[in-house]
Amino acid sequence: MRRPILVANWKMNKTASEAQAFVEQLLPQIDAQQEIDIAIAPPFTALDRLGRTLGGSAISLAAQNVSAAGDGAFTGEVSVGMLVELSCRYAIVGHSERRALHGETSQEVARKAVALQAAGIRPIICLGESLREREQGRTLEVVGKALEQSLAGVKAEGSDALVVAYEPLWAIGSGRNATPEIAQEVHAFIRQHLVKQFGTVAESLCIQYGGSVDPENAASLMAQPDIDGALVGGAGLQPDSFAALIKITAESAG
Repeated sequence: MRRPILVANWKMNKTASEAQAFVEQLLPQIDAQQEIDIAIAPPFTALDRLGRTLGGSAISLAAQNVSAAGDGAFTGEVSVGMLVELSCRYAIVGHSERRALHGETSQEVARKAVALQAAGIRPIICLGESLREREQGRTLEVVGKALEQSLAGVKAEGSDALVVAYEPLWAIGSGRNATPEIAQEVHAFIRQHLVKQFGTVAESLCIQYGGSVDPENAASLMAQPDIDGALVGGAGLQPDSFAALIKITAESAG
């Protein structure tokens, strides 16, 4: 049975002090023994402070991005080694905003994922289709191509090897959520692709859903057989709503 993973991607929100205050309010609300994995991806400036605050808790630290380069003259970039020293367990790569606003390609995403795996950090590999691509009936074509390119060279030797996050671009931050049936269709397609590439181990890999997930729609999404948690945006910015999502996800795994 797959262990769901719930990740709050804070994007460019919260200072280090605000991140610490968030966690101090959140931790008393959650059960440390819940059968799910939980992580928070704060801005880079809050990683160190948040990591110290989370130490010994049930919540892991995640980075929002990483460079595929080891070190060197790459102004503004953050290396895998830097994330290792901060005890990051996860790193998000290929988020739709990185692809759309910074021109990141699936080939670059694959290089980042390979570098993360080599350092023992679990990559969360994001992909999804635009509204136009969905309306053109090209969802599976677009997702399949992104999977093939973004997973090039990536290994899947166990359930902790990687996470795939399906994020329909048309649902992110729009309040317009894919129905559970729509999300499940794409998740099942992703699962089939992973099985073709990695074999039976793919049945143990987590596939998250990311697209305006909140406490109102989470239960119906988590009930789907191939949805193994969520990559959360806005609902992960408030301790109470994130605590509610943790409870819902844990109940779905029970």
